[in-house]
Amino acid sequence: RAACLDAHGSADEANQSMLWRRPTPTREANVLVITAGTSDLPVAHEARLTLQAHGFDPSLISDVGVSGLHRLLARVDDVTGADAVIVVAGMEGALASVIGGLTSGPVVAVPTSVGYGAGLEGVTALLSMHASCASGISVVGIDNGFGAACAIARSCR
Repeated sequence: RAACLDAHGSADEANQSMLWRRPTPTREANVLVITAGTSDLPVAHEARLTLQAHGFDPSLISDVGVSGLHRLLARVDDVTGADAVIVVAGMEGALASVIGGLTSGPVVAVPTSVGYGAGLEGVTALLSMHASCASGISVVGIDNGFGAACAIARSCR
C-alpha cells in the first residue's frame, strides 16, 4: 500500500482497493449496492469504488438485512427501480434471496466473512446464496466486492 501511494500519490481507498483516477460517470445504469449490516460496509465500499472506476454512479443502502426488514421495506421503490443490484451479506446471506425476489434486474450476491457461530467465516452465506430459490442470482467469492462490481460492469453496458 505504502509503495503504491509513494509511487502514484494519494488515492481513494476502500477495503483493499485503491482508485487514482475517478472518471466522470458515463454509464446510465441505476446500480444499487445493498448491505445486510454495517459490518458488511468495507466490502460494499470496495464494490462501489470499483463501480465508480467503471463509470457508474452507484447508490448505497446499508443495514437493511432480514433482522431489520422494515428498513428495507422503506426503500423498496429504490430496489425495484434499480437496473442492477449488488447484495453484500454475511451470517446466513438471506438478503440476496429477498432482493432477488424483489427486482427484475441482475443481482450479484457477495457473501462476507462477518458474523459468528455457524457463519463459518462466510461459508454459510456462500452456500445459502448458491441455494437461493430466487432465480438468476450470481454469486461471487467471499468478501469479493471487486468481483461483484466487475460482474455488473460486464452486465450493464
